[in-house]
Amino acid sequence: MENGKSLRELVQGSIDPQRFREHHWEGTFWDYLEKVQEKPTFARNAFQRIYDMIMHFGCERYTQMREDYVRYNFFSDPIDKGKDAIFGLEPSLMSLVDFFKSAAHGYGTERRILLLHGPVGSSKSTMARLIKKGLEYYSRIDEGALYTFSWKVKEADGTERLCPCPMHEEPLKLIPAAVRDQVLNEINKNLHEGEQVRVSGELDPFCRKMFEDLLIEYDGDWAKVMDHIVVRRLILSEKDRRGIGTFQPKDEKNQDSTELTGDINYRKIAEYGSDSDPRAFNFDGELNIANRGMVEFIEVLKLDVAFLYDLLGASQEHVIKPKKFAQTDIDEVIIGHTNEPEYKKLQSNELMEAFRDRTQKIDVPYNIKLSDEIRIYEKDFNSERIRGIHIAPHTIEVAAMWAVLTRLDEPKKAGLTMMQKLKLYNGRSVPNFTEDSVRELRDEAPKEGMKGISPRYIQDKISNALVSDQALQEKCINPFMVMNELDSGLRHHSLLNDEEIKKRYQELLGVVREEYEDILKGEVQRAISADEDAIRRLCSNYIENVRAYTQHEKVRNKYTGRDEEPDERLMRSIEEKIEIPDSRKDDFRQEIMNYIGALSLDGKKFDYTTNARLHKALELKLFEDQRDTIKLKNVVSGVVDDETQAKIDVVKQRLIKYFGYNETSATDVLNYVASIFARGDTKQEE
Repeated sequence: MENGKSLRELVQGSIDPQRFREHHWEGTFWDYLEKVQEKPTFARNAFQRIYDMIMHFGCERYTQMREDYVRYNFFSDPIDKGKDAIFGLEPSLMSLVDFFKSAAHGYGTERRILLLHGPVGSSKSTMARLIKKGLEYYSRIDEGALYTFSWKVKEADGTERLCPCPMHEEPLKLIPAAVRDQVLNEINKNLHEGEQVRVSGELDPFCRKMFEDLLIEYDGDWAKVMDHIVVRRLILSEKDRRGIGTFQPKDEKNQDSTELTGDINYRKIAEYGSDSDPRAFNFDGELNIANRGMVEFIEVLKLDVAFLYDLLGASQEHVIKPKKFAQTDIDEVIIGHTNEPEYKKLQSNELMEAFRDRTQKIDVPYNIKLSDEIRIYEKDFNSERIRGIHIAPHTIEVAAMWAVLTRLDEPKKAGLTMMQKLKLYNGRSVPNFTEDSVRELRDEAPKEGMKGISPRYIQDKISNALVSDQALQEKCINPFMVMNELDSGLRHHSLLNDEEIKKRYQELLGVVREEYEDILKGEVQRAISADEDAIRRLCSNYIENVRAYTQHEKVRNKYTGRDEEPDERLMRSIEEKIEIPDSRKDDFRQEIMNYIGALSLDGKKFDYTTNARLHKALELKLFEDQRDTIKLKNVVSGVVDDETQAKIDVVKQRLIKYFGYNETSATDVLNYVASIFARGDTKQEE
């Protein structure tokens, strides 16, 4: 073991007795009152607590495409090292936080059901899971502490037992309504509006019964009743059903509203003599146990109509109606999620107008930004998690590229392809289009991202590629293997019944293949032309000729010693690589000289790598010059002499060193690019 520690020492060292004692703090009602006066946040309501929890982790503001965004660090899942991190979707997450902020201030959204709406696999469940995880974590730290209470009851034999409040009520609810406002005013006197404590409603039926019985016993002496109260720290936990509930609808015939609001405990009826005695009732429905926290309704619109009516009161009035009891106050956030078909049913059902009116819908689309989509898959498929199998460069990228393309609408702008639109959305520059163009594209396609291929499908197909015989044999997967999996899977996709959509998705795979071929050719070109000395010599030669051309001078030929006209053929062979037309060559050459002059005035030396366009042109020119000496197309035929093989090996090592390939994937790329050039040469000969 590390540092010689035994397993026992390792386990014991991770346990903090002090933290355990803090989590199990107990005290009197008067102790709690002092705590709240000192730190009013202990008595926050559920909406305030969730908003403060999100803000606890901080945020950062940034501008993209001339629009302002806020990235809330909470949604990167700092609690669990990014396990449930959400990438992209900033507009949806900002709307979500705005909902909680408004509710925390009491502006009205606290009386709404939060409805996350979007296609399958768009992170709706992940958002709910993050909030539940965050609540559990937040309730364990000092900033998020909250408290509830138990009743100290004397048994017939003189012993005492504790009866916990079944709905984890806020202890301040024990203060009579007549004076509660005065107490709250005193607590809130130095707090801003959004921080003020708001405690409303009455105790649950069980606690009301206990309170009234003791009040009668002590002849109305409220202070003596409080001697029976033991306040304790409340740690929220989904697994222990404390403050966090989850409800998943079953078959409509088997749905029972008692799952939400609790049921009679028939074994205790004989003890207490009546089924309307709250001590003979289990307040353990999801809406009961979620009090002080949140409840998640999975596929909420699949609930039976009777259930949805329960939610109307729970959201608007913050009350529920347990069987045989009066309406009971609750303090909890209700989060539901649903997909497009179910939501359309809701819209077309006139009987559900009241439910629609009480929901705050937030659209949660798929990512339409490539870099964010890539991060989703890199979280699961990376060198740390995938041991023993090399994932070739661009494997994740091409899968993500296809996924995003399926979610985009065809651009209405003339001359703009789907691939160019994808690049624009990803912050890349496209000739003749600006940041304003991106805003126009988004405005003309407001539903973009609400349809297309789910990330789950991509993850499944990458997984299939990783366990394929080819991957296990070669210890490597590449983009073509994944694209083949994506293609073959479309024929049996459970959610795709429209043959036209399948055909379109297959065509988009062809678009991705073409883009990947261009990426490969570019990388091999750069690897071949990665001879810095050769590029520097070529650059020096070009600059010398350009200087002479712009100054109307001649160039000294170092071999003959004669003055000659600038080498127009050399200059144009470089400029044509970046599509500088003949009519613009003078402007480009003057631009280069002005750039060099500006650097000189600042005391800086010109370096070709600082000018992206010139750098690219030089690389392409050098590649063209060296391609024939390497005879790349001969790789396909297998007839390669020793000198050429040595050059190819140098290129292969550059692919490994600079581009992230391994021996197998670098060889595959060279063979594939060689076949592309061979096909091109064959077409030219024809």
